[in-house]
Amino acid sequence: MLFFTQCFGAVLDLIHLRFQHYKAKRVFSAAGQLVCVVNPTYSLKYAPTRCAAVQASTEQGTLPPCHHHEVVHDPQLVPCTCPLFSCPWEGHLEVVVSHLRQTHRINILQGAEIVFLATDMHLPAPTDWIIMHSCLGHQFLLVLRKQEKYEGHPQFFATMMLIGTPTQANNFTYRLELNRNQRRLKWEATPRSILECVDSVISDGDCLVLNTSLAQLFSDNGSLAIGIAITTSKVHSSEAEM
Repeated sequence: MLFFTQCFGAVLDLIHLRFQHYKAKRVFSAAGQLVCVVNPTYSLKYAPTRCAAVQASTEQGTLPPCHHHEVVHDPQLVPCTCPLFSCPWEGHLEVVVSHLRQTHRINILQGAEIVFLATDMHLPAPTDWIIMHSCLGHQFLLVLRKQEKYEGHPQFFATMMLIGTPTQANNFTYRLELNRNQRRLKWEATPRSILECVDSVISDGDCLVLNTSLAQLFSDNGSLAIGIAITTSKVHSSEAEM
């Protein structure tokens, strides 16, 4: 009976996922966009992270104590950029994508325009939805987070991070679009570098911010579809033509 119950539950989960994917394809197939169904993951790292500790210590005029395991001998090494976990991994920027895919099982989708379909938006905060987007020869990390910036008032924060340097990030523009029930909402900005802290981007509000009521206007049965498009910036394009 236990085996049957577990198998039956897995089958129901698979049917639910396929149904969500079918609905998304039915809505966005006319636009020729790829759809990625993203399930939520509870963040396991809401203990003080390294970037949060450094930021707090800097504001107080002190530096955190130095431990041997935190010393970075190679300045080219970067910490794990996955916002879900306090991962101790460090490595070169070129292998960040491999680490995210192999260790944290983050999916990657290719295409100029894709649809990010986040399921189970009703779950309590903090919750994250994450995918990688491969486009224009680079990889981007899309992070959607449900978080209580003020107690009792959860909000949704969506941002795009380039897995590259800040100089490279300035060459691109990303657009996030929500479109449902004759309503359309767009956010367009330059992506931030993954070398910056995702938590800082969200706390600064330099991203798409939705309160609960606004998110419900664009959601469909607890799922939120976000259209994603990435282009090269006009400045970068003009320089290439010259």
